[in-house]
Amino acid sequence: MYVCLCVGVTGQQVIDAIEAGALTTKQVGECTGAGTVCGRCKKNIRALIAAELAVGQG
Repeated sequence: MYVCLCVGVTGQQVIDAIEAGALTTKQVGECTGAGTVCGRCKKNIRALIAAELAVGQG
């Protein structure tokens, strides 16, 4: 599934960036480009970050 249509970034690419250490929307954007054009996807990026952090703690 695409998270960012502006630059064509998938959810898996965002998850990969999070697993590589990106913990903010800005850091994910630096790694993938997601959230750097219109910003509509930032809410979804934050949700993926929260979900990945929750999985990592469990």
